[in-house]
Amino acid sequence: MKDISIYFDPINYTEPAYNTDLGSHIKTEKEHAFQLKKNSIALIFVGEYRGSDQNADTLSIASVVDKLTGLQWGDWKKEVYLLGQIKPGASVGDTYVALKEVVFELVKKDIFPFIIGGSQDLTYPIYQAYEKLEQTVNLLSIDSHFDLGDPNEAIKANGWLNKIILHQPNYLFNYANIGYQSYYVNAEEIDLFNQLYFDANRLGDYYTDSTLVEPLARNSDIISFDMNSIRSSDYSGNTEKSPHGFYGEDACRIMRYAGISDKLTSAGVFNLNTETGDGELSANLLAQMIWYFIEGFNQRKGDYPVCTKKNYIRYHVNIDDFKDEILFYKSDKSGRWWIEVPYPNTDRSKFHRHLLVPCTYQVYVDATKNEMPSLWWKTYQKLL
Repeated sequence: MKDISIYFDPINYTEPAYNTDLGSHIKTEKEHAFQLKKNSIALIFVGEYRGSDQNADTLSIASVVDKLTGLQWGDWKKEVYLLGQIKPGASVGDTYVALKEVVFELVKKDIFPFIIGGSQDLTYPIYQAYEKLEQTVNLLSIDSHFDLGDPNEAIKANGWLNKIILHQPNYLFNYANIGYQSYYVNAEEIDLFNQLYFDANRLGDYYTDSTLVEPLARNSDIISFDMNSIRSSDYSGNTEKSPHGFYGEDACRIMRYAGISDKLTSAGVFNLNTETGDGELSANLLAQMIWYFIEGFNQRKGDYPVCTKKNYIRYHVNIDDFKDEILFYKSDKSGRWWIEVPYPNTDRSKFHRHLLVPCTYQVYVDATKNEMPSLWWKTYQKLL
């Protein structure tokens, strides 16, 4: 692996009081010397806020690390590394390049980069890392907005998604959003999402059925979590001062689902603000979100796409006026469900990882009642 230590400054934090604390198990740069084991987690702080109205002082890295390292270590076998803080570049673009190189090197070596802090435009260089890997990806954003932005303007925290959609060569297969709030999203944005067969889920959809998160997280390669999607009563650093949004426990639940996903290979939590409101409370919330991600990561089952589907239980469903069978698969390891979408071309290699789409048991039940799964149809249209 290329030497990535040149991109980092070390982080000082309070030594753990007990050997059961997470801090006594996390390995710092002094202990790992950037020699990282495969199938591990690398925690990376990025104090880059020049793409937003915030400044670097809104992120107290030490407070987050202190809260995290004071939590209890679970019955976990996976290594967790604290790589440090990426050095800010002379320009935002320089920071992007550093982050892109770090994510690329880690993902290539089967090490999970978990990015903390900075504004959400940092999702773009994370995506660019997969271009170097020549891998089509699914991106899931936890956000009250779509953050499309104007393609003619510079990238910024509330306008980065267009840069990914229009980026050439394009490696984005699907984009999904959880938690958007309708009064923040205009009709043209909804129309665009429909035309591109993207998945948009309102905050109300989540509270009607919170299980929708699990298959979306299981289908994602990258997750971008905007802390402003959490309501101000639970996250006082919310710069939008929003009375609505996810509760703190829902943010932790989402991060646990993200950790469990075998397909997910990177994640970022952005727009963290520990200087406004109760900074200690905000740091504690983020620390617990990270804890739940580590918990989920240690509970991965090695399901698809890590393994093949040959040992899965296969279910055939026929739907009226549809000539082909719909095939469902149930994992023998975890009991989770997938739906298979046939590739309408001869060359399957580029999209092979996206042909088996995670779904819930309810999707299968609805199909047995002669209801065509919208998930199947939207994926097929993207393949076309």
